[in-house]
Amino acid sequence: MSDVIERAKKIKLLLLDVDGVLTDGRIIYGDYGDEIKNFDVNDGLGVMLVKRAGLKCAIITAKSSRIVKKRAKLMGVDKVYGDYHYKIEALPDILRRFAVKEEEICFVGDDIIDIPILKRIGLAICVPNAMDDVKKIAHHTTEKMGGRGAVREVCELLLKVQGKWEEATKRYFE
Repeated sequence: MSDVIERAKKIKLLLLDVDGVLTDGRIIYGDYGDEIKNFDVNDGLGVMLVKRAGLKCAIITAKSSRIVKKRAKLMGVDKVYGDYHYKIEALPDILRRFAVKEEEICFVGDDIIDIPILKRIGLAICVPNAMDDVKKIAHHTTEKMGGRGAVREVCELLLKVQGKWEEATKRYFE
């Protein structure tokens, strides 16, 4: 865990996958083909706290959808990278846009399409329901499942390790 703490201290950008991380990975389709996803409200507040503390947040997903863009906007996410089946292709733009180094990025993923980025960045995190190949390379596995508080857990880890938790949450304890 000490390696995870040292890596977490350097993080300036939280990068999140959607299906399996921000959601439980299930997709429901309505009668008219509209996509329905379940998001965890605690994850949303976690992202807002990270943003309040001065960190940046982006989403990268293999499939772009209106519901993901809407959820990202509600959470204050800085950028959504949609339709990236080979997610590593977005990394140069991420580095440039956010003016960060690879070691200053924390990425939370769950499937093999996340592996190329997970191998390159500073803090690679996966959820417990991640594919085994992802678990092998992740620096840390959350206790909470994807879509069930995993992102909030990561947000709290980053804020507490960086000494930003109290400042980001003080308005709720007054």
